[in-house]
Amino acid sequence: QVHLVESGGGLVQAGDSLKLSCLASGRIVSPLPIGWFRQAPGKEREFVAFISESDGTYYGDSAKGRFTIARDNAKNTVYLQMNSLKPEDTAVYYCAVDRSSSGLVTIIEDYDYWGQGTQVTVSS
Repeated sequence: QVHLVESGGGLVQAGDSLKLSCLASGRIVSPLPIGWFRQAPGKEREFVAFISESDGTYYGDSAKGRFTIARDNAKNTVYLQMNSLKPEDTAVYYCAVDRSSSGLVTIIEDYDYWGQGTQVTVSS
């Protein structure tokens, strides 16, 4: 069993930066493939970024060029550095473990062990 906890959200202004953390605990024997998703009010949860066990990364269109995903294995933590934030980035951000070997890292149904989420609010 794996338990994920997100943190680092908050209220910022457009153009500011935030760094989200996803701390993993439980039965972790190797780096986990972790995805970040977000869900705005009234909208479906959408893919943001992914990091593989070997630190390969992949980004959704909304994150490319502004967000960076990285991990610290010693701390069992995956980070999402978000720069140049926009009001449309306002959402609850979640991390989860990719349980599929399909390589299709954007598929929500392939993920498990979702955290409780952290709120990011960007004012204009």
